[in-house]
Order: sequence, then C-alpha cells, then structure tokens
Amino acid sequence: MSRIEVVEIARGAFRAQFLTLGATLHRLEVPDRLGRSDNVVLGYADLEDYRRQPPRYYGAVAGRYANRIAGGRFTLDGETFQLTTNEGRNSLHSGPGGFDQQLWTVEARRDDAVTFRLDSPHGWNGFPGDLVARVEYALEADGLAVRFTATPDRATIVNLTQHAYFNLAGESSGVTVLDHLLQIPASAITPVNDALIPTGELAPVDGGAFDFRTPKLIGLDIDAADPQLALGQGYDHNFVLDGPAGFERRIATLFDPVSGRVLEVHSTEPGVQFYSGNYLADGAPGTGGGVYPKRGGLCLEPQKFPDSPNQPDFPSARAEAGETYRHSMAFRFRTAAGADEAFPL
Repeated sequence: MSRIEVVEIARGAFRAQFLTLGATLHRLEVPDRLGRSDNVVLGYADLEDYRRQPPRYYGAVAGRYANRIAGGRFTLDGETFQLTTNEGRNSLHSGPGGFDQQLWTVEARRDDAVTFRLDSPHGWNGFPGDLVARVEYALEADGLAVRFTATPDRATIVNLTQHAYFNLAGESSGVTVLDHLLQIPASAITPVNDALIPTGELAPVDGGAFDFRTPKLIGLDIDAADPQLALGQGYDHNFVLDGPAGFERRIATLFDPVSGRVLEVHSTEPGVQFYSGNYLADGAPGTGGGVYPKRGGLCLEPQKFPDSPNQPDFPSARAEAGETYRHSMAFRFRTAAGADEAFPL
C-alpha cells in the first residue's frame, strides 16, 4: 500500500498541512484574538486511520460528486449510469473509494501553496469519462483559498468540495460547536426524505430551526421537534444560498465567542451543506490525541445541490467534454471582540 505523504505550507500566522490521500486538509493553524495559534480542523493522529476508519471525510476532497445521488443512478443524454453505492441504495460522496481515498499527485508546490492532481478513469465507480481533477490550496493574507478544476473527455457530472470539519475553539479543545454562532444567507433549504435524499422541493426557513439568516447559536434549535432535524439527528442539509452563484462571495460566517476566531466561507457555488457533526463520537484519536465528542466539529461544504443529476429544477452539475469545471472557495479568518464585530451590518 502506498505511503501517505504530508505537505506543509505557511504564510504569516497561518500554517497548513495536507495529505496526498484525498488531497486532505490535515491541519490548519489560525491565531485567536490574543494571537495564539491553534489547529482548527479535525483529523486523525494516525494517518492510516484515514484509510481504516469508517469514512468521516475529515478535510478531504469529496468527489467526483460530493453529497448524495439517489439510487446511485442518473441519466445523461439518454444513457443511464449505475454508480457503486455505499449508503444503502444511494451514493454518498461517489461511493466506496471516492476521491477522499485516492492518492493524489503533488503537481506544483511553493512555500505558501500546493496543487494536487488526480486522473480518474472512465467507468470509475460507474462515472462516465476520463477526468483530470486538480485542487490548488493557497494561503493568502486572510486564510486559505481552495480552487478546484476538472476537465472530462466526455459529458459527465462533477461536483467537488472541501469536507473540512471546523472547531474554532481548537481541534483539541474537547468542546462541541454548539456555542458557536452561525450565519448563512439562505432563505430556503432542500428538505430530504428518510434516506436524506432531497424531495425536490425548496422549503422556506422563515424563522424556524433552519433560519440562520440572522446569526444564532448552533445549539439553540438543534434538538427542536422538527421532522427534518430528526431525520439527520441534527443539521445535515443543503441550504439554498440567496442571490446568484458563479462568483466568489461570502456564503457562511462562523464565530467562536471564547477564542474570538471568525471564519468566513466564500464560494462560487449555489448551495452549502451544513453538517453539525452528529456522528463524530467514539472515533479514533484526533490530531491532538483526544477523541472527539458528538458535534465536536461542523462542516460547511459549498457545492451543487444533492441529487442534482436527478432533479431537473436544481442547478445543473453537467460538465461537457473538453470544458473545465471550476469551483473557487476560501476559508477566510479574522478575530472579533464580540458578536457585533463578528457579524457587522
């Protein structure tokens, strides 16, 4: 079995480590309001646990198609493609041995940036077309920029995202993210059925448990008597971002009042999957040596909507032969004395 390599980059107060397995973000050190740096992303202490533990996708590139596809099946230009499934009858993050379990090649590197490449062959897990995928990670003055490209040799579907779990109190803090405040500029979600597949509807958030248009504590409504929360045992839903997609803009803001760290997620995509780490308990030791509690981290994964290839009213995930799919996103950091400064009007 090929060895997992570690690549480190740094710029100013920021330092990041990546793995060739899954082009994974393994560590990201960010200063708090007092200037003390700590790792704010979850991961395994033993690199081989990324291979042998039940998949949590810590910091990995999710693809070829991030999120779920109903029945592991879709039709393109009249031809039906059956994917390898890994969540009952459905495909999650493209099935077993997804991009998170592939060894990527380091194609370019400098002190503050690295580019990984993966050549995915036609028929891999049932997907059509040879695909050349790349992800560039670059530390900038205010955080980490992530730029995906993918070029197929025939029409296919592509949906790539970064699956980092964040805890702004620090990876080894031992606390949950329930006291983080979150803002997502989304007036609707795509509600799901009991297999967590979107129904095809858009459900307004309208002041309920899923309304994060105004910043609120993640723990405020997470255990509310809401049928959608019951299905995911917490938040595991796609939020329909307000306004047009296709250019990089802020799609979520996260604030930890204790450390003062503020994370702004930026993306060109139309949706963001908010997952509140509902099944994190009892895993292998994390990078700091401790075992994470339930909801010890959260994901904010910008992407196309789940099951878009089977939902004609959702934004298309189609990529044409010879054309390059692009997704630009960033994790941008600052500090704030309080919520008013973290979420300015």
